Parts: sequence; structure tokens; C-alpha cells
Amino acid sequence: MISLSRRKFLQGTAGLALMPLLWGCEKKDPLAPQEIHWDRDMCARCRMVISEKNYAAQVINKQTKEAYKFDDIGCVPLWFKEENIEWKDSAIIYVADTKTKAWLDARTAFYTTDNVTPMAYGFAAYASKENIKKDSEVINFAELTKRVLAKGR
Repeated sequence: MISLSRRKFLQGTAGLALMPLLWGCEKKDPLAPQEIHWDRDMCARCRMVISEKNYAAQVINKQTKEAYKFDDIGCVPLWFKEENIEWKDSAIIYVADTKTKAWLDARTAFYTTDNVTPMAYGFAAYASKENIKKDSEVINFAELTKRVLAKGR
């Protein structure tokens, strides 16, 4: 028969052994920006490897919680159109801030138009206008979408 103190010791060590497993089960918010595996994940539209953190974007379907990753924000409006995405108006769209690389709401971000981007759309996102050079053209997401769809590439 195991003594009481030995039993408590065994129970305690078993509990400690299970702690890393419990820590690994932390739930991540499925509607938050998802991790991108740089130089491995591919753009949902153009199939290019996502490698430039300054220009990456993500779209999350609120209903299915599925995330789609893009190498350039310009790919997003074309993907919506080409794939006939019916849920595009309710989609959560994130874009990387060009300066900080933090994820921004793409619909409220400010964009400059004269950048060298992975797919040559030229748009870079910023959280605020204060971070943008004075002589840069600044547009919103609706205008970005309009320009990308007008080019059609």
C-alpha cells in the first residue's frame, strides 16, 4: 500500500507533467489575424510565396472562421471577384502596417499608391495619416478596390 505522502507526491508530479499539454491547448481567436509562415504560405489568389511582411493581407470568413492569406493587398479585391465570394462584405480583412508590420483593419487603413509591392499593385497600408509622407497620395480601401478592379489584373 502506498503511503499518503507518497501518493500525494505521485499525483503532484503527474499534474506537473500534464501542465505543458494544458498550456498548449490555449484557444486562439479564430477571427484575429492568423499566423503567416513567411516564405512558406502561399497567396490564395496568385499562389506566390508570402515573404514581405510590409504588404501581406488576410481575409477571414466570419461564418467558417477560415483564413485566406495574400502576398499583396491588391490580390484581395480580385480574389473576391474571381472567386465570386458572396460573403465579401462581411469578411474581416487585415493588412500589415507598412511601418510597424502590425495587423490593421484593411477597411479603415490609409493607403499610399507609389510603392514597390510583391504583385506591383503599389499600395502600402498605414494606421494613420501622420505616418505618411506629406507628398504621397493617400486613398482608402474603397478607392483601392476600385483601382484594382479597373486594372483587372
